Amino acid sequence: MYDILELSKKLLPELKDIAKELKIKKAESLKKQDLIYKILDQQAIEATETKPPLSPGKEDNRSPLDMSKEDFESARRRGKRPRTLTPVVKRSIESVMKVSPDDLKRPDTRPAEWLDQSKKQEKVEEKPDLFKNGESVPEEKKAPKWRNDLRDDDRGIVKERFDMAQPGRPEKRHAEPVAEPVIENILTSSNGESSFDEIKPPDNVYFGDIIVETPLKEIIPEIHPVKEEKKEKAYDFEGIIYNTGVLEIMPDGYGFLRSPDYNYLNSPDDIYVSQSQIKLFGLKTGDTIKGSIRPPKEGEKYFPLIKVDEINGRSPDFIRDRVPFDFLTPLFPNEKFTLCQPGEGSLSVRVIDMFTPIGKGQRGLIVAQPKTGKTILLQEIANAIAKYHPEVYLMILLIDERPEEVTDMARNVKAEVIASTFDEPAERHCRVANIVLEKAKRLVECGHDVVILLDSITRLARAFNTTAPASGKVLSGGVDSNALHKPKRFFGAARNIENGGSLTILATALTDTGSKMDDVIFEEFKGTGNMELQLDRKLS
Repeated sequence: MYDILELSKKLLPELKDIAKELKIKKAESLKKQDLIYKILDQQAIEATETKPPLSPGKEDNRSPLDMSKEDFESARRRGKRPRTLTPVVKRSIESVMKVSPDDLKRPDTRPAEWLDQSKKQEKVEEKPDLFKNGESVPEEKKAPKWRNDLRDDDRGIVKERFDMAQPGRPEKRHAEPVAEPVIENILTSSNGESSFDEIKPPDNVYFGDIIVETPLKEIIPEIHPVKEEKKEKAYDFEGIIYNTGVLEIMPDGYGFLRSPDYNYLNSPDDIYVSQSQIKLFGLKTGDTIKGSIRPPKEGEKYFPLIKVDEINGRSPDFIRDRVPFDFLTPLFPNEKFTLCQPGEGSLSVRVIDMFTPIGKGQRGLIVAQPKTGKTILLQEIANAIAKYHPEVYLMILLIDERPEEVTDMARNVKAEVIASTFDEPAERHCRVANIVLEKAKRLVECGHDVVILLDSITRLARAFNTTAPASGKVLSGGVDSNALHKPKRFFGAARNIENGGSLTILATALTDTGSKMDDVIFEEFKGTGNMELQLDRKLS
């Protein structure tokens, strides 16, 4: 006989040989694990087939109640204990259960002596047959008596019979004998109803586990519906908050929507834009995105963008097919900005509108000395454009200016003011200028008219000169040869686009400041614009 551990250690050929010995069919096509289970099953089948049957007659299977007194005494002397009384008890229970529940009456609990006297007075009419056809009837068939005149040897036999009828109880051979209760007959009344008044089963009789039927209403308690506590659902803020920002894409591929309240720099209001969203909508740095956001979850630092509604005032489908700014066709300005109406406006605006008109896509340079009122002139131009051309997106970029000028400009002009004051580092000036330029380009790609008023381009060129890496070639005044490339790129972005869209830039340039660098910067930008306006300090 092999066990599963031994079979698991054997190889497949060895298992097939064992299967052939056991005559297992189709053993060649079975896998190792299936073959092991087949061998174990076959071994179990052969073991059951070869088990020798018990020879009859070796053991006395008769119950003690079916034995005679001599046979029972001889079996007890030999030390053999007769079999259990399960069949006899079963037959007695079946005979009792034949009686209907309606015929049962409350049993009499009177002593045995009183029962003997009452039995003598009553007449037994008939004796019901409690046994089925074919069943063996116990030997004792006499009338039921609680006999007190039993012989000593008979009492011992009855005691042993009663002890054997109760399985699981220890044997007590030297205990006092107890009379065996035997229900022999059931008296019936004249109308056929059974009567148990004369039958007194003692308390120590074991009839087995008799299940009494109990009404279902008594067993099952009433079930009261449990009121479910209504839990207040947590309010979902996802998708109900809308915000707008300018996209700045990081080198890693993801981006943030920068807030104009912080001049498009790092701030707590930044909104995270995933790399997949940037690729899906074809977003670029400078795109003005409006969409819904959700609060950050555990482990997140920023408010993520979950849905894009508008990009640069257009639908996302329109943005996918846009042409990049560098591939748009530039033209001369062909549409004039109306800065005043007859009898309205300040004198400065009326003179500019008369002698140096500004068109959509103009690249204008306002040259002036310090303290000539160029900032006030920019305010008046901005208010005139905002009043007569509401379709134009107007931005005012203040670089290296005084903080009070920034506050005055923001309060008196109906335009977006982006500023970087003179107490900020040069890197901040360059970063703010780049994000403003990228935003203007994205708006022009979508067909919008944009106006940027820059004050001043000289300070912007100084900032780029400070942050630019040294090329080894320095112009007069300490200007690096590569430092003016980005300011020229900013100023040269102004153009009128064919088939819609324009970018107008009006920038101020400082002269006669006593700095050689300012003169060099002015000379570099002198021929790049298509409109130039010079202010005189005497007129101011």
